[in-house]
Amino acid sequence: MISNFRAVRAIYVFEMSRTGRTLLQSIVSPVLSTSLYFVVFGAAIGSRITEIEGVQYGAFIVPGLIMLLLLTQSVANASFGIYFPRFTGTIYEILSAPVSSGEIVLGYVGAAATKSIILGLIVLATAGLFVPLEIAHPVWMLVFLVLTAVTFSLLGFVIGIWADGFEKLQLVPLLVITPLTFLGGTFYSISVLPPAWQTVALFNPVVYLISGFRWAFFETADVHVGVSLAMTLVFLGACLATIAWIFRTGYRLKA
Repeated sequence: MISNFRAVRAIYVFEMSRTGRTLLQSIVSPVLSTSLYFVVFGAAIGSRITEIEGVQYGAFIVPGLIMLLLLTQSVANASFGIYFPRFTGTIYEILSAPVSSGEIVLGYVGAAATKSIILGLIVLATAGLFVPLEIAHPVWMLVFLVLTAVTFSLLGFVIGIWADGFEKLQLVPLLVITPLTFLGGTFYSISVLPPAWQTVALFNPVVYLISGFRWAFFETADVHVGVSLAMTLVFLGACLATIAWIFRTGYRLKA
């Protein structure tokens, strides 16, 4: 139960203020990097692939690119946010304070998710400068945006607890999350793959995230939107269960 809102606010404000101090790295760099995808893929591939499932290719890749940014930034922000107090030793002051585990998670994960959502909305607005963009279901778009940001911020929190060095903070995002995102239909629909590879692709959890998010834009999806939502909630529940176990056992939190 959340009762110490002052503590939650203190953690949240501190984490958000770090974004202001590193504005170039936190906001400008990811937005510019994602914008380059619009230029490169929109111009190079878009000139050869005009449409996918009735949607202009440049617009088709927008949900996938936003998801790519959302997943990587959520994990990076949350993992660094909790790892740094462990690295400096200030985590023990937080653990000894009258702050519950739920309040600690809410402060760190809430800040990481907020940063990712802001980035996602900025990229969405930027995409409108490159391609004509319409959102068929704006409410569902926001639902998938928020759920994905929160879920992967929780995953980043777990990674930040698990990591025992700065190198490990980059291990999962670079070697797992980014490849899965590129193979999850960021730049294409899995329906263009051979049947055998379509079956393999369904074992990639990112497919469900991108598919549901893309449906909110164009009402076209690789899997049913209900399945996408259910898979997102299952992953969210798994992350929450893992964090609950971490605080119950003190895994890598207690010396």
